[in-house]
Amino acid sequence: MMIGDDYQIVADTVENGVRHITAVPSKLVCSKLIDFELIDGNIHNLKYMGGCNGNLKALGALLEGATTEFALERLLGINCNGRGTSCSDQFARILRDALAKAPAEE
Repeated sequence: MMIGDDYQIVADTVENGVRHITAVPSKLVCSKLIDFELIDGNIHNLKYMGGCNGNLKALGALLEGATTEFALERLLGINCNGRGTSCSDQFARILRDALAKAPAEE
């Protein structure tokens, strides 16, 4: 296991074509929960609980409607204060893992 890989996807469901994912990020970052939706390969309603409130709201606003590829290319590997990960890197890792797995069906 790599540094920062202690996150956990706690919910991954599909309802009416909307994939809803909730995850607990690594204990190395300040945020406590990451919640988002995927619709036709695009990110929607990205929200964090805890962490740098303004920065994480901005991240959600910037990624609204973005493709998953766009987010992965830009966010994977971002390091916060030498932790080996960050809130944005955690989102990217969770997204990458979620895309590799089939969600629970309706």
